[in-house]
Amino acid sequence: VQLQASGGGLVQAGGSLRLSCAASGRFSSVDVMEWYRQAPGKQRELVARITVGGNIAYTDSVKGRFTISRDNAKNTMYLQMNNLRPEDTSVYYCHANVNVVNMGYPTLFSYWGQGTQVTVSS
Repeated sequence: VQLQASGGGLVQAGGSLRLSCAASGRFSSVDVMEWYRQAPGKQRELVARITVGGNIAYTDSVKGRFTISRDNAKNTMYLQMNNLRPEDTSVYYCHANVNVVNMGYPTLFSYWGQGTQVTVSS
């Protein structure tokens, strides 16, 4: 199973970017999907999460600016980021819990994408 993140880049403050994270490989289904970010010298923090049923949560600093969504048919998650601020500059990572049939039994495994750089200039 692989998670492929894309969509990062350089944008001015107030601008927008859309991140994507696609799951591929052999698995039964994708459970919760999440976006994390990590700035230099800081701990990785959870930005947003979405369950397979569509329940959503955001960290306070992005509420009203970021929108997480997913297309279950495509096993893909998105993060629409609007009104970006310099403090949003980070490497953004996608994470997903994926159901894999292991020795005949469905088992939940945790996977990370490779990270995509988002840089917001002031």
